[in-house]
Amino acid sequence: MSSNLERLFLSHVVSAGIELPEREYEFAPGRKWKFDFAWPELMVAMEVEGGTWVNGRHSRGRGYESDVDKYNAAQIAGWSVLRATGDMVRAGRALSVLLEMIEQRNGSKS
Repeated sequence: MSSNLERLFLSHVVSAGIELPEREYEFAPGRKWKFDFAWPELMVAMEVEGGTWVNGRHSRGRGYESDVDKYNAAQIAGWSVLRATGDMVRAGRALSVLLEMIEQRNGSKS
């Protein structure tokens, strides 16, 4: 299920003409971990972290620790995981960071 922030971020991706990401991408066989958005060919993922100002799941003990385990496993597997808060999505900063990462990854392929 998509949150309003995820739908907004996806609309920014579409407007920018970026290749559509895979949604709820499972990157670790045997685990239930999923990325909100993933570009597997680039090994780039974007996580939209909601609830940062309202004591949401990602900012409390167990949820935060689970996220750290997930992001560490992704890093070890070679993924670059970008994270964005709601404010970053709304302001377009999440898209800017993604564009910078895609440019870097595409540049390293040449």
